[in-house]
Formats: sequence, C-alpha cells, structure tokens
Amino acid sequence: MEFRPLHDRIVVRRIEPEERTAGGIIIPDTAKEKPQQGEVIAVGPGARDESGKIQPLDVKAGDRVLFGKWSGTEVRVGGEDLLIMKESDIMGILE
Repeated sequence: MEFRPLHDRIVVRRIEPEERTAGGIIIPDTAKEKPQQGEVIAVGPGARDESGKIQPLDVKAGDRVLFGKWSGTEVRVGGEDLLIMKESDIMGILE
C-alpha cells in the first residue's frame, strides 16, 4: 500500500461476515449491516502527549479489531474500500 496514516490514525479493511445464518438462511445484500470487524492494514506513529513525546499505539498491522458502527471515514485507496479512524474509535482487539 502506498498510504501511511499520520499521528494516531489507523487504516482498517472491513472483514465481511458470513452470508448465511446458523440455520442456513441466506441474507440478501440489502438486509446486511456493514461489518464492525476489521483487519488493521497500517498505523501511524502515535499521538503526541503534553510534553511532545510520541505515545505509540496499542494496535499494529495485522490485528483484528472491533469498532463502532459509525466509526471512521470511508476512503478508496488503490481500488480498495478502507476505513481511516483514530485509535480511540477501536473498542478492542480480537485474539
């Protein structure tokens, strides 16, 4: 990727959920909600604290994360739909 986020911003690729329910019912595209799970593609160096020191981020490229329904800004980079959000928009890391 030729995109590097600044400060405490993170680039996330949404992970699409299964298209079937546990009972085998296929969910049409119009009824699906946007996934709230994603894979971190790139991270910025971190935010600066009051003294000017850079505080590194807790997430790293490759982490699977959960984020809020309306978190981030959708962008298209290199033909791929991605989200750019601040680290504070991420609720947790899936392990």
